[in-house]
Amino acid sequence: MNHDLDKLAERQRLFAAERDWDQYHSPKNLSMALAVEAAELLEHFQWLTEQQSRELPDDKRRAVEEEVADILLYLVRLSDQLGIDIYDAAMRKIDQNAAKYPAEKVRGSARKYTEYADEDSTSS
Repeated sequence: MNHDLDKLAERQRLFAAERDWDQYHSPKNLSMALAVEAAELLEHFQWLTEQQSRELPDDKRRAVEEEVADILLYLVRLSDQLGIDIYDAAMRKIDQNAAKYPAEKVRGSARKYTEYADEDSTSS
């Protein structure tokens, strides 16, 4: 795990242990909490235009920052509980995405990789 993520995971382990919260931090519960925090993040952007979502007022930006932090904390805790090196997993996923979405083929498009695969099979 990345050094800083290791420190974050260790700090969370201590935080949970001091409060006797390990009993609640099952992968199931942590993944559910992560989904709740992601929904809370979405709430801040609901009904905003694309432009408004890029130009948040300071108070809204701070609230979004807190939700992003909550999401990261739950994600790091979940990864720690499952023994997943989150940094390495993310790097592997970027490599997988690069293979699924070659820049020369997908530049400027938001279509899903399966649509490109369908194109390839019909053009041959």
